[in-house]
Amino acid sequence: MPEWQIEDEELARTFSFEDFPAALAFVNRVGEQAEKAGPHPDIDIRYNRVCLGLLTHDAGGLTANDFALAAVVERLTGWLPGQFTGLRATLCRPDCARKS
Repeated sequence: MPEWQIEDEELARTFSFEDFPAALAFVNRVGEQAEKAGPHPDIDIRYNRVCLGLLTHDAGGLTANDFALAAVVERLTGWLPGQFTGLRATLCRPDCARKS
C-alpha cells in the first residue's frame, strides 16, 4: 500500500478531512472495523487530521492483520464523499503535531 509508511515498527498514515466532525466520523468507522478485525490502531486526532498507527501489540510487531486492516481503512475513505479532502503519506506523528 503505497500511501502507508512503516515507521517505528508500525504501519502509519495521516488523513486530512474538511473539519473535526468529518475526522471524528472517520475515526468512529475505523474503530468499528478494528473491533471486528482484532488489531486496534493507535489513533491521534488533531482537529481535521487523523494519524493511524497499526501494530499488533500482542504479536509484538506488524502482522498480516495490520495490513488487512489498512486495506479496510482505505475503503472507508470512500465512505465520506464530499468530506474527505485528502491524505498525506508523510511521517504520521510530526504531521499531526502541526496545526491545520
